[in-house]
Amino acid sequence: MGKVLIYGGSGAVGSETARLLKEKEREVHLAGMDREGLERLAEELGCGFSVADVRDPESFSRVTAEAGREIEGLVYAVGTINLKSIRRLTPDDWLDDFRINGLGAALALQAALSALRKGGSDPSVVLYSSIAARQGFSLHGSISMAKAAVEGLVVSMAAELAPAIRVNAIAPSLLDESGLSASILAGEKAREELASRHPLKRLGTPRDIASMTVFLLSQEAGWITGQVIGIDGGRSSNSD
Repeated sequence: MGKVLIYGGSGAVGSETARLLKEKEREVHLAGMDREGLERLAEELGCGFSVADVRDPESFSRVTAEAGREIEGLVYAVGTINLKSIRRLTPDDWLDDFRINGLGAALALQAALSALRKGGSDPSVVLYSSIAARQGFSLHGSISMAKAAVEGLVVSMAAELAPAIRVNAIAPSLLDESGLSASILAGEKAREELASRHPLKRLGTPRDIASMTVFLLSQEAGWITGQVIGIDGGRSSNSD
């Protein structure tokens, strides 16, 4: 099985995905902004890494080149949670969320196309949306718009790149043990209240998302493309 390039490789979901892939004897290349975190994980897994800021359009071609001429999987595990009312959101807020979530995913895929086409018999791309792209939550205007752009990218690219490359996304709800949601989950009372809003009565974990990511990258998912899969403890189907 070919190499998987993981943006956000030192983050909660990216690092767990990398560990699960290594358990399955798949090679990985990590990319992200946290040099120390990347170095630690790269040493643990015996893999390569690239330090890059996804807000810099020039970074994607460099990262892809450092990952190698052939890759069989691309994971864009990068995101933001910028919770503000529409009255407080500035043009920079909207643009930064879109640049990191939507545009970054598109540029990562664009830069990796040639390597993916050379990488194996079943190249696969996994992006990340959010439950907030389809279910309305107060203060989520900017991130909801940015993640909805990811969903549009998925269905468009799945059609355009078929049958050569599969493209799917995962839409999580709140994750425990994730730096992105730490401010929302501050305090045990908040954690319990938010967990109770999910029919399965718990928050998600990075492993919940990583497990589906690894499946979508595998040949077992070879007939799945153009899908946005909710991994959210049932919250997207709960009207409460």
